[in-house]
Amino acid sequence: MTRSEHETETLIRESLDRLAARAPDGHAVREALARRERRAPVRLALVAAAVVVLVAAVIAGTQAFTTTSDLVPTAGRPVLGFSPGWLPDGFTEQYREGGPGTAPQVRRWFAGPAELTLSAYSTADPEWSRTALRIAALHDQVLVHGRVAMVTGDTGSAAVLTWLADDDHVLTAEVRGVPDARSVAQHVADEVTAEPVGVRGELRFGALPAGLTERSAAVAGTGPNDATTTLTAADLARPSAAAVRATASAGSPGVNGAAPVTVRGGQGFFVAPGQGQDAMVAVRLPSGRWLTVSGARPEAELVAVADGVHLDPSPDYRWLGRAGS
Repeated sequence: MTRSEHETETLIRESLDRLAARAPDGHAVREALARRERRAPVRLALVAAAVVVLVAAVIAGTQAFTTTSDLVPTAGRPVLGFSPGWLPDGFTEQYREGGPGTAPQVRRWFAGPAELTLSAYSTADPEWSRTALRIAALHDQVLVHGRVAMVTGDTGSAAVLTWLADDDHVLTAEVRGVPDARSVAQHVADEVTAEPVGVRGELRFGALPAGLTERSAAVAGTGPNDATTTLTAADLARPSAAAVRATASAGSPGVNGAAPVTVRGGQGFFVAPGQGQDAMVAVRLPSGRWLTVSGARPEAELVAVADGVHLDPSPDYRWLGRAGS
């Protein structure tokens, strides 16, 4: 789908939504029919038929645009629940990551070598469930939104501030490469709001090998032109040993000397595992970008994962490289 087609679809969707919102309420129509059926049966029948046609048109139009074959279901796309209301000058957002369940939510901004990361963790995660006790036991405490928080790793140019945003979320504001990092982290934390943002890259997993579950989706880049989407699936019992990663990027993954293999019905490549490197399959997509799938898995499984990956024709990369929150 081209950008123009996507914009046209959006306009038609909005128009159909407005028509649906203006459609007469069913109860009101029935009451009108009851009051006037003796005086104008033919006219009322036409009104009722018009309502039916309008509602049917709205439904049919909506279905026509939600069942298009090149669209990917939106269910399961990560939503990151927190945003900074303030950032130092010069920082641009270049990374978002999230996932289902208790997966961490991460947003990251850069200004040259300086880095600022806002992360949210679930208190249902055993690793973060006792954060309140850890904060209470630490002497270096501050207040964030009236809640006791702790500062760790304060070196002057780096600091991490940790606090409970609510009963369900632990937040950290980590600042590196910035003078008076502690004060910057405090200012960032004080201005954080529960304003959600999404992570919509250009990939979605299809079928996964038995035992693997999607763990995270990340989008990274300095701007839309060098955007990268990375999906990770893992065995929850052995998350690092059995992980599989699928990545879409503009740059070639390096396939010189790789063995040819059929991937997504076309010419692809298989790179055998090496020392410190997982096996990988790669294929050039119709868009000219590259899809790679890697992991400590057999070649056939990596190819099957690559074959099953869904491509989203309308990823949201607009926020990459933008200043502010």
